[in-house]
Amino acid sequence: MAINSLVFTNDNCVGCNKCISVCSCMGACISTEPDENGQSRIEVDKNKCIACGACFDACEHEARQYNDDTEKFFADLKKGEKISLLLAPAFLADYPNDYERVLGGLKKLGVNRIISVSFGADITTWGYIKYIQTHNYLGGISQPCPAVVGYIERYLPELLPKLFPVQSPMMCAAIYAHKEMGITDKLAFISPCIAKKNEIDDPNNHGYINYNVTFDHLMKYVNEHNIKGEPVSDEIEYGLGSIYPMPGGLKENVYWLLGNEVFIRQMEGEKRMYHFLEQNKDRIKGGKTPFLFIDALNCENGCICGTGTDPKITSTDDPLYNIHDIQERVKKNTKKSPWSRPLTPEKRLAALNKQFANLDLNDYLRKYTDRSKECKHRIPNDAELDKIFKEMNKNDSASRKINCSCCGYDTCKDMAIAIYNGFNHKSNCVHYLKDLVEYEKKEAQEIVEQERIQLEGQKDDIMRTVNEINEHFNSLTDTINEMNTGNTGNAEESSAISGEMSNVSEFCNRVNESVSNISKFLDELTNNNKRVVEIANQTNLLALNASIEAARAGEAGKGFAVVAGEINELASDSKETAQNSGNANSNIKDAVNVIVNETAELLKVVEGVNTRVQNLAASTQEIAASTDVVSSTMEKVRSELQNLADSGE
Repeated sequence: MAINSLVFTNDNCVGCNKCISVCSCMGACISTEPDENGQSRIEVDKNKCIACGACFDACEHEARQYNDDTEKFFADLKKGEKISLLLAPAFLADYPNDYERVLGGLKKLGVNRIISVSFGADITTWGYIKYIQTHNYLGGISQPCPAVVGYIERYLPELLPKLFPVQSPMMCAAIYAHKEMGITDKLAFISPCIAKKNEIDDPNNHGYINYNVTFDHLMKYVNEHNIKGEPVSDEIEYGLGSIYPMPGGLKENVYWLLGNEVFIRQMEGEKRMYHFLEQNKDRIKGGKTPFLFIDALNCENGCICGTGTDPKITSTDDPLYNIHDIQERVKKNTKKSPWSRPLTPEKRLAALNKQFANLDLNDYLRKYTDRSKECKHRIPNDAELDKIFKEMNKNDSASRKINCSCCGYDTCKDMAIAIYNGFNHKSNCVHYLKDLVEYEKKEAQEIVEQERIQLEGQKDDIMRTVNEINEHFNSLTDTINEMNTGNTGNAEESSAISGEMSNVSEFCNRVNESVSNISKFLDELTNNNKRVVEIANQTNLLALNASIEAARAGEAGKGFAVVAGEINELASDSKETAQNSGNANSNIKDAVNVIVNETAELLKVVEGVNTRVQNLAASTQEIAASTDVVSSTMEKVRSELQNLADSGE
């Protein structure tokens, strides 16, 4: 966003071309090439722009702003700069209720003197009539409007000799303040006009004025900072110069002083004004008009609705009513002044000449500068124009005269000239884009048709392939169904085997338990045999002792000796039997241990088999579930293939 221009484009711009359509200066509004988002903007060329303000009225996006000196003015006041005011007559018309309060607030901030530009307008009226009469200067163009001056300097320099050399009311007031009143302060113009900044900064005006403070920016600043003070008014009494801000204000002043017999052409309107000058430039330049002069204003409703005013106020007729009231007060003047209603025009003019008899008209004249070199655009020849039109796909006469104005220009030729000068680009032409879209649409349709033909050619192959795939899927379905059935049987058999193996495992456990009990019994029998052997040994010992005692007893002990012998024989037999039983028991126990060990091994094998059978059962169940998923998915695929086959028929 470039803001070094008096008028500039802000970020609200959508590139709608409305500003181009109302702009009278080709090249002042430049359409940029679309950015990466396809968005273009309309920028302002500060050298070509005359600050007419037409784009402000046209833009509903509020994408145009302007610079003035309001911030600088208040900053310098705070720094203690000595500043006096030149007050445009439109300020009282636009702000009749705030007028004195605001001036009081500015006085409070340090403003020194307040000079009404209405008085400067009286000097301008005097200067116009005097210059016309002195130099027989007929058919000239009034110059109070800086936008009109800017247009002639840039685009119609041949009319510069017909531009009145008498200064505007603002400059007449400034010159009077410096030369006649001796004011050395900086001067700030309280202004209804953006373009006054160009007039103030023009080297031909010698820096008499330092600030252009527009009504709109001033009042926003005043309200934001609550600036107010005791009521204050301007210093110098003025006449009908106070009605200059209304359309035809200068004309009405001259009528008042010369009578209504004089022929003055009144012309205003942002675009109509400049069309008028273009259409009548030869007549005006050659002095072939019947006009005393042309009262030319840029703004259709005059300076009371100027480019630097508040649209909420100037959209009504209230300022015009206020101007009328001011005019009536001035005309009721009963003194022998130039503005007294009872006087004739001749006496009024005589009074005006008397009032300003001490002024030197040369002090209130100015020069102009031909600025056309930096504003003239190049005109393409027929070949160059033809090339541009062809690049825009305008290949025949009809397409080159559509003149829809969507690009902002009145004619297709003007658009081509703008493109030639770099002010615009072909993508800003709606018909170029439309043709481009139509071409791309046609190309896309051709591609689609080619694809359709190719698809038709491949249809049979596709259908055969689809049918083959479908057949394969049918075979695969049968196989999966068989596998699913077999798998289900496997799962059932595996579950049965697992149950039987569980029974085997339980039997092994019971055998193991029984063998364990036998082992316990054998252990008890072994212990008993040991006890029998011990008893037999003791019995042998007792029998031996009994035999010895029987031998000692002689004949008396013979019977006892026989018994002792029998006991000894019985003990020997018991011992032998117990020993034989121990050997058999040991053999049995070894056999039992072998059974236990074999049973344990069998149990491990059974548990292993059982685990594998269980895993097999789980796997077959998973396989069954998976085959169900495969089967379901395959059915969907086959259905889609069938749909494809049906749609291709």
